[in-house]
Amino acid sequence: MARFHPLKVTDVRRETRDAVVVTLAPRDEDRALFDFTQGQYLTFRRDFDGEELRRSYSICAGKDEGMLRVGIKRVDGGAFSTWVNETLAPGDEIEAMPPMGKFFTPIEPGADKQYLGFAAGSGITPVLSIIKTVLAREPRAQFTLVYANRQISTIMFREELEDLKNLYLGRFSVIHVLEQEGQEIDLFTGRIDEAKMAALFQHWLDAEAVDTAFICGPEPMMLAVAASLRAHGLGEGQIKFELFASSQPGRAKARPVSAQAAAAGEGVAATVTLDGATRSFQMPREGETILEAALANSMDAPYSCKAGVCSTCRCKVLEGEVEMAVNHALEDYEVRAGYVLSCQARPISDRVVVTYDE
Repeated sequence: MARFHPLKVTDVRRETRDAVVVTLAPRDEDRALFDFTQGQYLTFRRDFDGEELRRSYSICAGKDEGMLRVGIKRVDGGAFSTWVNETLAPGDEIEAMPPMGKFFTPIEPGADKQYLGFAAGSGITPVLSIIKTVLAREPRAQFTLVYANRQISTIMFREELEDLKNLYLGRFSVIHVLEQEGQEIDLFTGRIDEAKMAALFQHWLDAEAVDTAFICGPEPMMLAVAASLRAHGLGEGQIKFELFASSQPGRAKARPVSAQAAAAGEGVAATVTLDGATRSFQMPREGETILEAALANSMDAPYSCKAGVCSTCRCKVLEGEVEMAVNHALEDYEVRAGYVLSCQARPISDRVVVTYDE
C-alpha cells in the first residue's frame, strides 16, 4: 500500500496569475516509487492549524523529461492550493504518495492512432503529460486537443503547447475555446456544451477517426463531452476521463434511516486488511463509511479527495455487501470485480470484509 514520502521542491515557476508549476525530486531510495505513468497524479498532505489536508494534483511532465512536475492552480478558499501558490519555495520539502491513477492507455510504439483530448483550465495537467508522452513514444500517432479557458491570460502551458505544435508539426493541433473573449471563428468562443460539441464534430473533428478520447475538467463539461462522444459512435472503452472537481461535497450525506431500522442491529462486524495486517471491529450500521471506520480504528487507510473522484481509497469487498453513494473513479469492470471507493462505501450487510491490498 502506498505511503507518504518526502519530495524536495527544486523549482516553483509562475505559470499564470493564479497557477504555478512545481518541480519535485524524490530521495535516491524513492526514485523507483515515483516512476510515473503519463496521466497519473500525486497525493500530497500537509497540516494546517493542526488539521491534516490531502490534495491530489496531476503530473504534467512527459515520461521522457526526466523530472517530476505538477501544475497547481489556486482555488478560492483553498488552503492547500493557496499555500502552494503563495508560500512554497525551492528547497522546501512536501510529502506525497507515489503516483496513482488510470487516466492513460498503454503506449504502442508501432501503432497509428488518432487521439482526441478535451481539457478545461487546470484539467490540462494530466492531458499535457499524455500528449508529450504519446507524441514522443508513438511516432505515427496524431493528437488533437480542445482546450477551454475563460480568456487568453488564464491558459496554462500556452507557450509549451505552441512549442509542441512546432515540434510535432502536422501531428499535434490545438483548438482554444475561450468563454469570455471573442475569436475570429465564433465556434471557438463560449463554453463547451452539447451544442458546442455538435458544432465541433460537424466542422472540425472526425469522430470516426478517433481511437481514444481523454477528458479532464469539471463534471458538467465532462458529461457533455462524454455524451457527445458516445452519440458520435465512440464506445465506453475509447473514452477516458479524469475529474479535477466534482459537484459532490467532500463527504456524502448519509441516507435517512428510521429509528426502528437503526435499532434493528447493534452494528456491522467489519474486517479490514491493510499492508498485510488485518483488524476486526464493530462499526455503526448507518452514517459511517468504510474509510471513516478504518481511520477511527487507527488504521492508516489511504485517501485524498473523499468525494469519489480520485480512487486513492480503492479497496476490494471480499465478503458482505456495501453501497457507494458516488463513483466517478472506478470502471464498471472494477465494480463487478468487487472494488469500491471506501470513502463512499457504506455496509448494507451485518458483516463486511474488505482489503486494501489487492
